Amino acid sequence: MNPSTSRAQDVIICHLCDKPAQRFCNNCQANLCLGCVSKHIHDHESLGHDIVSFTNRKIRLVFNECEFHPGQRCEVHCQQCHTPVCVMCILGKHKNHEAVDLSSIVENKKKMIEEEIEEIEAKIVPKFKKRNAELNALIDTVKTEFTKMKEKNESLRKIWHQEVDDIFDKAGNLINSMQNLKIASITKHQNDIESKIPEMSQTVQQLKEVLKSNKAFEINDLESKLKEYRDFQTDLEVDLPSLIEKPHKGKEIQIEIDSMKLTLTQIYPSQQADDAPFNSSTELLDKAKEITTISTTYNQLWSVACVGMDEVWISGFSGIISRVDMKGVVQETINVTNVQWLNDILMTTQRKLIYSNSIDRTINIVRDGRSERLFTVPEGWEPCRLHCTRSGHIQVSMHCGDKFKNKIVKYHNQTITHEIDRDENGKPIFYDGIFKLYVTENTNEDICVSDVNAYSLVVVDKTGRVRFRYDVTPAKTEKFLDPRCLVTDSFGHIILTDNNNDCLHILDRNGQFLRCVDNCGLDRPFGLSVNNEGILLVGLPTGKIKVIQYLVPRRLYLSN
Repeated sequence: MNPSTSRAQDVIICHLCDKPAQRFCNNCQANLCLGCVSKHIHDHESLGHDIVSFTNRKIRLVFNECEFHPGQRCEVHCQQCHTPVCVMCILGKHKNHEAVDLSSIVENKKKMIEEEIEEIEAKIVPKFKKRNAELNALIDTVKTEFTKMKEKNESLRKIWHQEVDDIFDKAGNLINSMQNLKIASITKHQNDIESKIPEMSQTVQQLKEVLKSNKAFEINDLESKLKEYRDFQTDLEVDLPSLIEKPHKGKEIQIEIDSMKLTLTQIYPSQQADDAPFNSSTELLDKAKEITTISTTYNQLWSVACVGMDEVWISGFSGIISRVDMKGVVQETINVTNVQWLNDILMTTQRKLIYSNSIDRTINIVRDGRSERLFTVPEGWEPCRLHCTRSGHIQVSMHCGDKFKNKIVKYHNQTITHEIDRDENGKPIFYDGIFKLYVTENTNEDICVSDVNAYSLVVVDKTGRVRFRYDVTPAKTEKFLDPRCLVTDSFGHIILTDNNNDCLHILDRNGQFLRCVDNCGLDRPFGLSVNNEGILLVGLPTGKIKVIQYLVPRRLYLSN
């Protein structure tokens, strides 16, 4: 805008007083009123002055007067001495030193400032704001997870005898203490990040002011904070503890919260003697009971994953994952684009939904209704079924379609920590074929694998040594075993769907056959999940989910 058309609030003020400027010194780049022209010339009498009307001013760089040569301005920069100098200095003390036009240095510095402003405003500030919002969400997640732990703790309190209240009070206090420590740590990190945002905004404002400045020394002396902002650590890893209930030989229940262990003695009505041998079959009903049937809209139901006691995630022959209640009413849906079907879904120990996508070879997690990639499996392999261990590791069964090979791979975060495909003698554990493996982990850390190609269940210990294999022989069914999904419960029972004989096989942790569940209308059972109360949810290809009770209801006593 031309100065003559400026608005009243944009009046240019004299550099020496508060009156409107009417003159301009082109040499000194100073705004002057009529009364201050002579004072300006007198104050800088050693320098030449080009006083013109304000409308005829010429904007250019202002160079400092040389402290050694009055009347000379420092218009060049001595590269050897790293200081602005005048022409007389170059002929004298700085003779034969390499000198560069200071205006070119200032011009380059201005370009750097512009780039710095652009990066801070366009990238770093949004990054910090995003991380700040994510930390708020993380705090909410931590609160939610600890609230669930408290709820579980209170639920166990009601089940167990009143005399053990003091134990659960200790557990609750520990949970609160751990929550406060976690949130305090996150809040401190958040405060550090939040405090940087106004600081960066102030830095940007300062940079913009310097960018407008014509004072060479201000621009030249400016120190960048860009590296400090780039290198500032914004990421934060938070490991959440779990509350784990561990039965031991049917006599004790142990609760673990981080490194703290609480133990109660458990006595069942059918087992009064302390020295009675443990037999997990005593916990099983003679005949399983169908509690209810959940109807869904899926016509090919492959995977089910319990969400607490009242809801379940389901997936089938589509890219849609649904969360339904016990009446089959859809509460939430996740749409995975460009996918015909998902190989598996799973709830982690931290109650997060994950799924495997064979199209892009990824394992993904759902947070706040959105899918995020956790990791990608090696090229040439297809991720199939999933299991989350008690320690939070993810086990993935993988299939190589070209070679019909199968293996089990354990991941911690994005790193492969263990692969199982050969025994201690180097021989393949799993049969080659077109079918994929199904995998879970038992309470004793055995890895249980449903090998459809071998028509059998194979169980290996945590080192990969084969402990036993199971086929249909002990169950005396009419047809050969067609094993699909499998789960383990808190007693170490291994429960396996049999698509060929329309039943479930229940084994103990050592491979002994205990029961067949064949009386609940299980037509080609496929998907399988077990909740914290020992209730089975069995998914059928028809889209129905059978809710089955297979354990004897428990009563707990405080032992002497």
